[in-house]
Amino acid sequence: MEAEIITVGTEIILGSIINTNSVFLSKKLMEIGIETHYHTSVDDDYKRLESVMKIALDRSDIVILTGGLGPTDDDLTKEAVANVINKPLVLDINMQEHLKNYFAYSNRKMTDNNLKQAMKPSGAEFIPNPKGTAPGIFIKLGDKKIILMPGPPKELEPMFENYVIDLIKDDFNIVVKSINTSGIGESSLETELKSLDIYMPDFTITTYASSEYVEIKVIGRGLDLDKLNETSDMIVKIIESKIGNFIFGYDNKSLAETLLDSLKIKGFKMAVCESCTGGNISKKLTSIEGASKVFDRGIITYSNKSKIDELNVNPSIIKNFGVVSQEVAYAMAKGLLEKTKANLVISTTGYAGPDEDSSNTGLVYICIMNENNHKVYEMNFPGDRKAIIERATNFALTKSLHFINNN
Repeated sequence: MEAEIITVGTEIILGSIINTNSVFLSKKLMEIGIETHYHTSVDDDYKRLESVMKIALDRSDIVILTGGLGPTDDDLTKEAVANVINKPLVLDINMQEHLKNYFAYSNRKMTDNNLKQAMKPSGAEFIPNPKGTAPGIFIKLGDKKIILMPGPPKELEPMFENYVIDLIKDDFNIVVKSINTSGIGESSLETELKSLDIYMPDFTITTYASSEYVEIKVIGRGLDLDKLNETSDMIVKIIESKIGNFIFGYDNKSLAETLLDSLKIKGFKMAVCESCTGGNISKKLTSIEGASKVFDRGIITYSNKSKIDELNVNPSIIKNFGVVSQEVAYAMAKGLLEKTKANLVISTTGYAGPDEDSSNTGLVYICIMNENNHKVYEMNFPGDRKAIIERATNFALTKSLHFINNN
């Protein structure tokens, strides 16, 4: 089945809000074996909404619309769809009572325009919305399915997960495996995968690149669930045998979360001292719930003086080798290890740029250390300041994960 997602709202077209709904829905549809071929965004204009709806029905099996289901005059999605499919809007008495009870329970006055949300195209079904007043709508039109959902993600996401999936999925079983890789680009990863004997009927293998990692998604569709699981496990094992050094986790766990989980299992504590990354490593780690169980501290030692004061770096090392050097990265890590007695420490120093001498921009030294071993990496990261900081951060997290798993 092929799907099209139509996001409705002038605020989306103007860039006033980020369109996260299309990303969420595309990922979820892929997980149940439905390919999304088109994303369309349209403002709150009745004629333009009708036009994109007609095009979508002509080329897609499933059309999902988000937004424009509220009580105000510019909420026109329901009306435009009803006109396109030639189904009159009718009042649903049960939904009308539900809305009245909702407002009464909330101790709020219900204005008359809220009753608009109790209208639906003839023959359609309402989809419950436990998080808001605007219900979704499901329409079966021949062999096509139309889904209307509210725009706010806090309402749309649970509605899709709890109700819509069951309305649109077919009788096939879907098996999805997610492999997370770091340290290898998407193009190189695709080349490696194409050299493997993993492409077979009923299975789709795709890669998705983000700023942090590249995900390999293995999706199988079929009637025999046991066979699907067996085949998908075999595919994952073949991939692991080829690129195991680049795999850091599974099931879309971030680098930071995967590292923290590994530290928890080992009962380790970690600490970080950052210069060029400016606290970005610490931020990634402390944004994960439960980080306090293993994360001892993060120190931003940006100036030379702070490296000397906080980490006991010998001034002569900075003078002789320069503040951006493997010697200083090592001295920073060693000072933090002695100060904290942590099981793992990370240090960073480098040129994130821009500065007068752009020839060194992107040069970063990262040291990972425990009481028995250490490793210093010299890297040249491309990009602007933001990209260099992000790449250095992800590299440090990746290598730290490998370090604790091998030391």
